[in-house]
Amino acid sequence: QVQLVESGGGLVQPGGSLRLSCVASGRIFRVYHMGWYRQAPPGKQRELVAGISSGGLTKYRDSVKGRFTISRDNAKNTVYLEMSSLKPEDTAVYYCNADGSLDRPGAYWGPGTQVTVSS
Repeated sequence: QVQLVESGGGLVQPGGSLRLSCVASGRIFRVYHMGWYRQAPPGKQRELVAGISSGGLTKYRDSVKGRFTISRDNAKNTVYLEMSSLKPEDTAVYYCNADGSLDRPGAYWGPGTQVTVSS
């Protein structure tokens, strides 16, 4: 069983930056593939934003390449999403996910954190 808790969301102006964090419970965090997904508006299918494998391989959706960076700190059981040059279309609830792959989400989800990009 893995529990995930996201933090770092908020309101930011277009062009601004935010860093999301996701802390995972459990002692085998290092073996999990981790991912960030987002959903907007409510009811729309969640879409992959970025993923990182246990070995550090990464994958990004095209619309965030060059603006977002996913990283992980296995010593802290934490995965990060650095977001810069934010756009209004990045507005969504961002969810942390564990135990999936670069092509599909895993079974474990955090409760989500809201990111709003607006002037």
